[in-house]
Amino acid sequence: MTVGTNSSPGAADAAHADGQRFGCAPESPAADGGLSGVPPQAAEPARGRVPVPPAALGLDPDELPDGLVVADDTGRVICFNAAAARITAIAAGQALGTRIDSALPLEDLEGRRWWTLTDPYGGLATRRGQPERNLLLPGGREVLVSASYIRTHPTGPLRRLVVTLRGTEARRRTERSHAELIATVAHELRSPLTSVKGFTATLLAKWERFTDDQKRLMLETVDADANRVTRLIAELLDISRIDSGRLEVRRQPVDIATAVGRHVQALTANGQAPERFLVRVSRPLPDLWADPDKIDQILGNLLENAVRHGDGTVTIDVSPHEKGTAVTVTDEGPGIPEESMGRVFTRFWRGSKRGGTGLGLYIVKGIVEAHGGTITVGRGPGGGAEFRFILPVSAPAYLTQ
Repeated sequence: MTVGTNSSPGAADAAHADGQRFGCAPESPAADGGLSGVPPQAAEPARGRVPVPPAALGLDPDELPDGLVVADDTGRVICFNAAAARITAIAAGQALGTRIDSALPLEDLEGRRWWTLTDPYGGLATRRGQPERNLLLPGGREVLVSASYIRTHPTGPLRRLVVTLRGTEARRRTERSHAELIATVAHELRSPLTSVKGFTATLLAKWERFTDDQKRLMLETVDADANRVTRLIAELLDISRIDSGRLEVRRQPVDIATAVGRHVQALTANGQAPERFLVRVSRPLPDLWADPDKIDQILGNLLENAVRHGDGTVTIDVSPHEKGTAVTVTDEGPGIPEESMGRVFTRFWRGSKRGGTGLGLYIVKGIVEAHGGTITVGRGPGGGAEFRFILPVSAPAYLTQ
């Protein structure tokens, strides 16, 4: 933990001053002439040198994102960085020089004193630390705490106790997000599964009582609800892959203008008026290497949103861009409020109460970024929503694997 370097007595005074400024007390050489926490044979080349503060190495403990607390071989705190002070609401000056169990009076969730339970300076000398766990400070403040035991040799006495601290806000946000996801999935699954169960039970119990047209209508409803469940499961798998960075993109040549035309035809076949769509293609377009299935997901989501939540004409512009190909989807509806535009691509955002899981645009953004592209949202010329994504000119899959 301490690094030696050639220096003069004056440098030692500077080291002491710098160490105090960083919320870390300066360390002195170990009694055997070596460096603290370093075996004597490893410290031999450093004899006659004095320790320097972390800043001399370009490392300021106050720049670390997590809390750092270090205690020496007597259990006294010698380092308490700014993040530790922020997380614990304990001033560094108050903690430095005091025993670590007094500086950090931690308790587990059952009210037991953590330092008594773990006994870092006693107990088994083969222990190397403590895994991260949720502990409490006086007043009920929650912190995530882990510890590392630094010894001169594997079974030697403890020379340094290094404790890292993290706030629980990020974990709680993640837990809330997971809870919202579970609640949304349960709600979205309940309706189609109830329908599937009801129709299949009715058909099995009273098959002979229904006409062929009635049977067909029931089976078509079951098929539509099964497709809805399948789409939801596919969305959940996409979210999992996006969040874990495992979304695969299999690049092939894609004619983006043809793909747009195909989606417009599908919408008109499902009852939308053909005159509601205006497709404008500026040629020549650059070659586009992308995953055709995922491009279909992007176009399907954006066009479905424009039809469901917008009004008037839906305009799709496909044009060359300095970075590749740009596609803009604009409607003439009420648009998206200015204060909501920053949340459009987050999970569970819904532009209206017209249905949907609120996951589609989050997935669209993940797919576009997996292709190395960008997507933005704004207000169109007619006041409606305008989504624009840009896909870069890229290489085929066999050249990027």
